[in-house]
Amino acid sequence: MASSAGDADISGFWTVRRTAAFLGRRRRRGKSPPPLLVFTDPDRTPDPAALARRLPRGTGLVYRGFGAPDAACVAAELSAIARRRGLVLLIGADRGLAMRCKAQGLHLPERMAGQAPRLRRPGWILTAAAHSAAAARRPGIDAFVVSAVFPSASRSAGPPLGVLRFAQLARRARAPVYALGGVNDVTAGRLRLTPAAGLAGVDLHAGV
Repeated sequence: MASSAGDADISGFWTVRRTAAFLGRRRRRGKSPPPLLVFTDPDRTPDPAALARRLPRGTGLVYRGFGAPDAACVAAELSAIARRRGLVLLIGADRGLAMRCKAQGLHLPERMAGQAPRLRRPGWILTAAAHSAAAARRPGIDAFVVSAVFPSASRSAGPPLGVLRFAQLARRARAPVYALGGVNDVTAGRLRLTPAAGLAGVDLHAGV
């Protein structure tokens, strides 16, 4: 197994991709990101551009620069790759950066989800992290990314919700819900009977 998403060929994960496509066909009408979202991470994705070049057409890529000094350059490169490869690029928590690199939207941490109406631009997709049913009821969000669904190696992951609690949360959400945390070729199929709109991950080899 590869140790990071930057080294992984995400396109090889057929169960994840097929499950995401199956879930995506059931999504509500309106704007929403593609059924498969891949997040960058400063530690686990040291080369976001290399990751972007390996992603299948139609994948959503969420670039999280976390204030890195080269974030503008990386975002511009990712934007160019996304246009060539047919990816949907979202920028994490930085509206200005998203505008400069002509991304298709923003991904917000849970603490910023309440700012969605102010941050939105025409045609943008806005996703937000949600760790509770209340957070998944906030207005102005096109899709919520709920974690952790399964046990995850991520240091920031909390106790896993499990399939049942995730399904209950997804049914109460105001917008489509994506499953994040521990999603891989082994666990993805367990989400087919839930209301999930898609799957998300950082390192889909390790399921984080």
